[in-house]
Amino acid sequence: MPVFVCILGTISWADGDTPATISAPAAGSVTPAEGLAAFDRVYEVVSHPRCANCHTGPDNVPMWYGDSAGPARPHGMNINAGQSRIGVETLICSSCHRTSADLRSAPHAPPRAGLDWQLAPVEFEWFGKTPAEICAQLSDPDRNGGRDWMGLAEHLVDDAGHFGFVLWGWNPGGGRDPAPYSLQAHVDDVLIWGVAGQPCPVDTN
Repeated sequence: MPVFVCILGTISWADGDTPATISAPAAGSVTPAEGLAAFDRVYEVVSHPRCANCHTGPDNVPMWYGDSAGPARPHGMNINAGQSRIGVETLICSSCHRTSADLRSAPHAPPRAGLDWQLAPVEFEWFGKTPAEICAQLSDPDRNGGRDWMGLAEHLVDDAGHFGFVLWGWNPGGGRDPAPYSLQAHVDDVLIWGVAGQPCPVDTN
């Protein structure tokens, strides 16, 4: 079993929110099997509609999927975020998606976050990707923002500290289903996976 040591930092938010901490397991304390199990949970999070709907590919089109949105389909109203990924070329995402530290939007209202609404960089495409494909992307500094596994965990905590999209995934408001587990569990799973050597599953199809 992983043994967690060395708490590096804590971020807390408004009443009712849970602080996330970075506390990496001791080197050598995580087996490859435990690392793969942790990545399975990471995949459950990043492939969930709260995350994957805005982690789309070079067509620059966000997706609607899950909850009342039903089967996967492109964002309504012919939205295309363009190469800017924020909609500069057509309609800026923040025209409808307000920037606010209050993440709780009304049912059927556009969601909002503490950072300007945007698609993730195209290199971070997750929608429709397999566990092996996403694992390879997260392990590749050329496709993950230049981060090692600790940097990925720090990114999660930093984004959440700005009331960003990571925190919104577990507090989406509007009657939307949150991402599975919790932010803290997700950070822990990234750390477990990293200390295990970032093992990746193999696609069986």
